[in-house]
Amino acid sequence: METPLTTTDAINQIGLIILFVIIVTIFYFFKTKNGKSYKKYTLIKAETNPILSPRSHLLWEKEGTFNPAAILLDEKIHLLYRAVGGDGISRIGYAVSNDGINFGRNEPYPIFSIENFRNLKKEKMIYSPIMYPSGGSFGGCEDPRLTNIDGVVHMTFNAFDGWNFIRVGLTMIDEKDFVNKKWAKWSKPTLISPPNEIHKNWVLFPEKINNRFAVLHSISPKIEIEYRNDLKTIGVSEPFINSRIAGQRYEDKKTWESRVRGAGPPPLKTDKGWILLYHANQDIEPHKYKLGIKLLDLQDPTKILASGIFPILEPDTWYENDWKPGIIYACGAIIKKDNNRDSLYVYYGGGDKHVCVAYTDLETLLSWLIKNEKTKN
Repeated sequence: METPLTTTDAINQIGLIILFVIIVTIFYFFKTKNGKSYKKYTLIKAETNPILSPRSHLLWEKEGTFNPAAILLDEKIHLLYRAVGGDGISRIGYAVSNDGINFGRNEPYPIFSIENFRNLKKEKMIYSPIMYPSGGSFGGCEDPRLTNIDGVVHMTFNAFDGWNFIRVGLTMIDEKDFVNKKWAKWSKPTLISPPNEIHKNWVLFPEKINNRFAVLHSISPKIEIEYRNDLKTIGVSEPFINSRIAGQRYEDKKTWESRVRGAGPPPLKTDKGWILLYHANQDIEPHKYKLGIKLLDLQDPTKILASGIFPILEPDTWYENDWKPGIIYACGAIIKKDNNRDSLYVYYGGGDKHVCVAYTDLETLLSWLIKNEKTKN
């Protein structure tokens, strides 16, 4: 016959359970490597997420709205999001907000689109998420990024025309025309990556560096930047930008970034350095795209000042697993004032279907990054 527990025994067992929970919690938030403790930091996801979802009555975006570019102009936050239509083509839609969380969409049509870049005769194709798992699209403009340089809004995007044609496109529009929604003023798109090569996710720095435009085209195994005097001449009178294929592995395959996918939004300037957000995944979770952060030197952005040992955003909600499981893909970020403090807002695609936002206090984030950095040059 078992001896019944006394009150003291029960209290002791409860105490052991509580102690175990505390130890597990501490282990989750802190990790020790080479004798140094690192603390985890996570952006705050908006309670209203997703902030944009496909509108089923519009053929051009009924299958997905995701991977948004963001820019702060005229005291408003403007989003240009990738929209996949029932015809399997990706186009660019528009939304605007006063507070960075609540967005309105009054444009019934795409504000930018281009397809069949090679003008090939093709058989009629239909939307097929199985054949084209990258958002379900088999052509068009994918994953825009926005920068305002000297009063001109530049948009880079992935020009997709089949799996053997993925190149980096560039177009631009005057800031006033953008704010006034004169979408017909977009310049004729050009391709800045070489033909017969697969490249994507290149971003522009939002200001010239040493009086030249700076194109960040590779971040792994090192930061690589192309400096040009004129973006319009690339591939026309000047050579294309040469780059390596994205997705190189780090030597330490046990880290969360054992495979780095590429840059997220264009870099953001702070007094501590350039913030670079990027996507990576781990070999043991290859289907999960997570968001990391690096801090780059202001004068020489190829120099990494700090690199967070943990991702700052992970796909753990329903809207990040709704269609394509485990996808967080950020193409836009801004810094804006909230209660007289700078806040970082990151706009991302969830599950290749929804537009979402996460945010944090900028000073707190930078303080964490510098204290919990993993330098990598």
